[in-house]
Amino acid sequence: MSESTKYKVFSKGKIAGLELRNRIIRAGCFEGMCQDESPSELLLEHHKAVSAGGVAMTTVAYCGVSRNGLAFGHEMWMREEIVPMLERITDAIHREGAAASIQLGHCGFFASSRVIKQRPIGPSRKFCTFRLSLSREMTEGDMAQVREDFGKAAAMAVRAGFDAVELHSGHGYLLSQFLSPWTNARKDRYGGSLENRLRFPVSVIQHVRETVGSAFPILIKMNLRDGFKGGLEVGDAVEVAKSYEAAGASALILSCGFTAKTPLYMLRGNVPTKEFVKAEKNPLLKMGLFLFGNIFVQRFPFEEMFLLEEARLVRRAVHMPLVLIGGICSLENMETAMKDGFDFVQIGRATIRDPGIVRKLERGEMLASDCDHCNRCIGEMSAGPVRCVCLAEGRSSSQSRRLKEPL
Repeated sequence: MSESTKYKVFSKGKIAGLELRNRIIRAGCFEGMCQDESPSELLLEHHKAVSAGGVAMTTVAYCGVSRNGLAFGHEMWMREEIVPMLERITDAIHREGAAASIQLGHCGFFASSRVIKQRPIGPSRKFCTFRLSLSREMTEGDMAQVREDFGKAAAMAVRAGFDAVELHSGHGYLLSQFLSPWTNARKDRYGGSLENRLRFPVSVIQHVRETVGSAFPILIKMNLRDGFKGGLEVGDAVEVAKSYEAAGASALILSCGFTAKTPLYMLRGNVPTKEFVKAEKNPLLKMGLFLFGNIFVQRFPFEEMFLLEEARLVRRAVHMPLVLIGGICSLENMETAMKDGFDFVQIGRATIRDPGIVRKLERGEMLASDCDHCNRCIGEMSAGPVRCVCLAEGRSSSQSRRLKEPL
């Protein structure tokens, strides 16, 4: 029996009408390969390599729906002039037998005022220690514009040949800022109760659904927990999942963490303070990271499948396909996810470490990724382009686990 028939994770899966060759999706990991705010040849080659490496679908990330939704000067934002290059990227992915998704989002209150040349917007007026900036509260006119931007960005993604879009409603991005009590202190119909906090994100999903049609796959990345007191908790996340299913989402990616407050909660493992300091361009923030990096950026111990227990609560509450992410390191992890009723898994750092990992797992050459979760790649992506620092330094991970016997 071959590895590909032995494990369910290597069987075909479907999201809406999109058939995927297996159930392993490359997560939306910011590549840092859009130095002029546009997709590059480097970005093309990066996703081509991951696609050739065997993933079912690769997620191009991050793409702002407008320029005022950017956190870095080397992120792309969706507009007509980048569509031809995005077409080349999707063509390259398709030639390798994989599907292509693009992550669309808006950074909201943690957008960089230095990059966007204006004051960031958010659900409420909020000081962001991550940026040392103060956002302004969005008006209903702002919400209408952002909603329209999401729809236009999705339409352009379809024209560029993407097989799916992923709307970012997790990690403290704008849509999840509306969901989180920590960033949403509004007193109108968009704040207060969870029903009110859901109103704007749900309206965005509904508008994108109307724009791309009933059959096109829309994945939503959402939080199970924000990772701090006063943030979104899993009880509310279950209700969010139900609302997103009703609004027209095709699948949910169950994640966690808040970029502007608990950035490594979504990853776990070591804090790469040295790389963060090196990448930071703001002198004041650079000094703060150098002196107090271990306080500003909390460390969360890594565990395999660290979101499984919370994700099971969502699995019991909705009928749509679910994608499990968070510490998916091995075939054993993937098969556990399949047995627990999850339809797909997403992996990120493992593909940065080795773009060909899925083929190697499928051929029985490896049991698990040998990424040791040092997270130095995270610091690298802030400066761009992302890479495995251990490999660049010519050394192997101390956690290498080669296949010696069957599971």
